Amino acid sequence: MEHGIEIQTKRFNLLSSEIDAAYHEAALKLGLSDSAMLILYTICSRDGECLLSDIMQMSGASKQTINSALRKLEAEDIVYLEAFSGKKKKVYLTDKGNQVVKNTVLRLMKIENDIYTSWTKEEWETYVELTQRYLNMFKDRMKDL
Repeated sequence: MEHGIEIQTKRFNLLSSEIDAAYHEAALKLGLSDSAMLILYTICSRDGECLLSDIMQMSGASKQTINSALRKLEAEDIVYLEAFSGKKKKVYLTDKGNQVVKNTVLRLMKIENDIYTSWTKEEWETYVELTQRYLNMFKDRMKDL
């Protein structure tokens, strides 16, 4: 027989998977791959430019996945890369990329913002605090794997 916490863990994991699936569906509806959406979302959240290493870190996707998606976005004239400092590179949106972001990522961000602004300040702070605490504890416990 399952204990209450095991049932709640399964519920949480299912919700997390359903949220991931909803974002996947949103990317498809907006004509983007998941990896392109991750890249453009990250760049957009950084005002149209960011370090390549930030995309790698924030997306959680593999280096190969991000590099393949970046090459495709470059070929489509949506982003371009420039040397920044030493071996670091920065990724920028092109004019076309800004239009793509306007028609995709910014629409998704508006939906997110509409949802979050419908919550009370206390609900938002609790959600963020608990999510951050869960992530920190999970990362700490992963060291023991």
